[in-house]
Amino acid sequence: MKKLINDVKDVVPQALAGLVATSNGLRLIEGTTIVVRADLDAVKAAGKVALISGGGSGHEPAHAGYVGAGMLTAAVAGDVFASPSTDAVLTAIRAVAGPGGVLLIVKNYTGDRLNFGLAAQIARGEGIEAEVLIVDDDAALGSAEKTAGRRGIAGTVLVHKIVGAAAEAGLSLAEVKARGEAAVKATGSMGVALSPCTVPAAGTPNFELGADEIEMGLGIHGESGLARITLRPSAHLAEDMIDTIAADRRFSAGDRVALLVNNLGSTPPMEVSIIAGDALNACSRLGLEVSRVWAGTFLTAIDMAGVSLSLMALDDDRLAALDAPASAPAWMLPGLREGLTVPAPAAVADVVADGAGEPAVLAALLAGCAALIKAEPELTRMDQVVGDGDIGRSLAGGAEALIAEKATLAGLSGAAFWRHVGAVVRRSTGGTSGPLYAILAFGAANALDTAEGDAGTVLAAAFASGVKALCDLGGAEPGDRTMVDALAPALGAMAAGGTPSQRLRAAAKAAESGAEATRQMKPRRGRSSYVGDRVLGHPDPGAVAVALWLSAAAS
Repeated sequence: MKKLINDVKDVVPQALAGLVATSNGLRLIEGTTIVVRADLDAVKAAGKVALISGGGSGHEPAHAGYVGAGMLTAAVAGDVFASPSTDAVLTAIRAVAGPGGVLLIVKNYTGDRLNFGLAAQIARGEGIEAEVLIVDDDAALGSAEKTAGRRGIAGTVLVHKIVGAAAEAGLSLAEVKARGEAAVKATGSMGVALSPCTVPAAGTPNFELGADEIEMGLGIHGESGLARITLRPSAHLAEDMIDTIAADRRFSAGDRVALLVNNLGSTPPMEVSIIAGDALNACSRLGLEVSRVWAGTFLTAIDMAGVSLSLMALDDDRLAALDAPASAPAWMLPGLREGLTVPAPAAVADVVADGAGEPAVLAALLAGCAALIKAEPELTRMDQVVGDGDIGRSLAGGAEALIAEKATLAGLSGAAFWRHVGAVVRRSTGGTSGPLYAILAFGAANALDTAEGDAGTVLAAAFASGVKALCDLGGAEPGDRTMVDALAPALGAMAAGGTPSQRLRAAAKAAESGAEATRQMKPRRGRSSYVGDRVLGHPDPGAVAVALWLSAAAS
């Protein structure tokens, strides 16, 4: 287990101390794991309903991250995935209770229901008006018969916002609870996990998944899901979850909803954004009107990779409550579902087809493209060892774009052909590969404007001009462990003479030898230069790619 912690027993108190120290408006009750609003005395004096939530830790930023004006008054944290004790909840109630009474927002797990419920009973015996609101938004379990009931998961955050706005508006305890109950009935959620999580006290994951397996319909405590299935594209998973939630809550076309896309802990932001877009598309397919949307990290399962989706049906009151101001550190403004795009600027034509065409040149180019597409997995693997793992997809993307331009390229020849190649590569090839290969093509095109001699001589001159332009732009030299270590020997071999096919074969052979030689070179350029001696024994993927497309073109 690798975690940035000190001692397992100190994880929760130290995490809360760090949160309070780095957030405005939060305080810890001394000697406890209870976070309260810093303006607590003013809240009590105003006679407003106090709101308390909480439960096991490991769901950060829930629950302490939602303490603040317009949301919770206090949050009670138990140990990781363990309900706080009855006494801890009772301490929180006593600390925040005022004339308006206290509402406890509790996720539907047995330990939480028992401890929060018992604390509320004791508080009532002490003369404190206390009510409990149970959140059971998990749509994966259906009616949840023969189980402990539908679980409370990420939709709880939206419920916090609804009751928070009601309390801030000065509504009575009965009214705040009633609005919360209606919000719970209007909310459904479902999660998918790509990996298990690791509880610090356990030190190992509490279930295992195969390389292509995922868990659908799981809770927030690392428990296994409702079903284990094979990984599918994000769009398919989003459709499954949205369909399940909509059916469970009987949403139909024309209904207004809010959408919450929640990172379960270690899902990269780009993947959260992808499935957010897919979830919006799934809602649109059902005719649901998504009036507000949030995407981010709201309620986690420690370091689990995966997401949950929540939908809340909206009426005017709930929409106003979601839009009401709130200053809790973990709350963020929603997307308002306004326009998503602006018109693209008019494209400028790269070339005008001259109708001449060069079938042999086009065939060689397409062969090189096919070789790069086929080699994508291997180039990616190689780049993961020595760089950032992007070269396979970058080059394959450029190759795919060139193949898509086959019809246009078939009508071009000479400099026009290679300028169009450069323009396509420039637009479609990611990373540093895009500009380097584009300048290689443009450099060759510039030479073709003036080159004279037989076809072999013209080929060598164009290749030399392209390589020089690439080196001038990128700054790499032979021995730096880059693609130049394949291009430079290829250039020398091509200049030795012969027909175009003979020169290409010689260049390809020399490039292969150059790429192989990079295994023993210490990197001085590119991402590999940050890795140092760890790259020794592994060839440079950029040099290998040059050898691949040259060999394919020659063949």
